[in-house]
Amino acid sequence: MVYTPETPHITVDAIIEINGGIVLIKRKNPPYGWALPGGFVDIGETLEEAVIREMKEETCLDINILRQFHTYSDPARDPRHHTVSTIFIATAEGKPEAADDAKEIGVFSRDSLPEDIAFDHGQIIEDYYGNVY
Repeated sequence: MVYTPETPHITVDAIIEINGGIVLIKRKNPPYGWALPGGFVDIGETLEEAVIREMKEETCLDINILRQFHTYSDPARDPRHHTVSTIFIATAEGKPEAADDAKEIGVFSRDSLPEDIAFDHGQIIEDYYGNVY
């Protein structure tokens, strides 16, 4: 018998800096609300490959990764199941377009963030502004 451990799901998200703000998507699927674009890492992908793919799928943007920001692992961060997410800070040029799991998309300044932010992304954004600016 082969032992297969039960482990958290690995995800990536990105804080995309563009036009003086950051990109958020409004989710098509539960949990609803605005969120950083991101998703699950596929088998055989690096974190960097996954974040580049996910950003293209959800925002139609080609990103330039600036750096890895932080990893969030609270078992309660995603109401569906335990996820561990590595957050990247990236830049992009062009016009973001909602695609894939994104119902809407927007670029928000620190002072114009929406109230209904999904997961722990409100805390991530707060940490970002506290560390970057």
